[in-house]
Amino acid sequence: MTGETTPDPRARSVLVALCVTVTVSYGVLYYAFTVLAPAIVDDTGWSATAVTAAFSAGSLFGALAGVVAGRALQRSGPRWVMTAGSVLGAGALALVGLAPSYPVFVLAWLVAGAASAGTFYPPAFVALTHWFGSGRVRAITTLTLVAGFASTVFAPLTAFLGDELGWRGTYLVLAGVMLVVTTPTHALALRLTWHATPTTHEHVVRDRAVLTSRTFLQLGAAGALAALAMYTSLVHLVPLLTEQGMSVQLAAWALGLSGAGQVLGRVLYPALDRILAPNPRAALILAVLAATLVVLAVVPGPATFLIAVAVVSGAARGLFTLVGATIVSDHWGTDRYAVLNGIFQAPAGIAAALSPAFGAAVAAATGGHGGLFAVLAVIALVSAALAATAGGDR
Repeated sequence: MTGETTPDPRARSVLVALCVTVTVSYGVLYYAFTVLAPAIVDDTGWSATAVTAAFSAGSLFGALAGVVAGRALQRSGPRWVMTAGSVLGAGALALVGLAPSYPVFVLAWLVAGAASAGTFYPPAFVALTHWFGSGRVRAITTLTLVAGFASTVFAPLTAFLGDELGWRGTYLVLAGVMLVVTTPTHALALRLTWHATPTTHEHVVRDRAVLTSRTFLQLGAAGALAALAMYTSLVHLVPLLTEQGMSVQLAAWALGLSGAGQVLGRVLYPALDRILAPNPRAALILAVLAATLVVLAVVPGPATFLIAVAVVSGAARGLFTLVGATIVSDHWGTDRYAVLNGIFQAPAGIAAALSPAFGAAVAAATGGHGGLFAVLAVIALVSAALAATAGGDR
């Protein structure tokens, strides 16, 4: 494998900075919307479908923008890409809060999507992969463990601000938080030397060979299907459990504990990294995810058992986040990681953006959320099979 380096001794400060900025970015650009969406609908008169569609369009645009961000990261490193993402994100949130009409609201979320391409996990993974070298798995695991609490911090904070200031005032405050916290942190902390790999004809040929290889295509398809199964099951877990007789409050606890399971899964990832090659590791995690989705689809209770299964399902999601962060460098090294990973992540991002609508359509077609989760289990199994047979393990 090419591109392996020893960790830069100054990289610890980068990790600390990214733990802060990525947590804030997910909190204000993603999780705040899940809290404020009902208030937006009530205040504006726009339908819940329209409001959610605007947010989903931003997520979809962010997935596509990630390809462009990957090329910029390869050329110049994360400092100015992530700083620009912070400024753009703050402006987008301010525009959300001030939006006088629905078209402006949609535009604001498209800008927020572009900002997410420079502030969410993928650019941070590029920074840690480059500066931590052979220590990247531990660094990436640490980042995801900390940022996994973004909803824990920002959901109640957003709810409090929403009660006090309304959704518009809350978004203006969150815009200020992003501008003040993440912009200077990115600008000041991401100043380590960036050893850029200039794009030459040889690199273009090599990149094209990787991108058209069976291994890359199968793993990319596996990642997209896994994202579809994971995000759809996450969005529709509460409706499934309430259909099975749980109260909304208990189902919400199950969802929260499922999120805690993601953190638990990420703790276990370094051990899996040591004992399993990349493709079998991905396939095993996806098989576990599929098994939990089957159980949730067909087992009616008791509630404690279903909550335990939801926690295991969350652990599989948390583990696969790290698979997605490391599988490109595991197969093709770190020299061209930014470019290749930007392209690799795009289908998964698109699948995640489409997951709420996909889940609603399948649930309607199958007559309930049990049918939806059965379909998602099949999707996860197909994803596991693609990962297991992709080849190219080193």
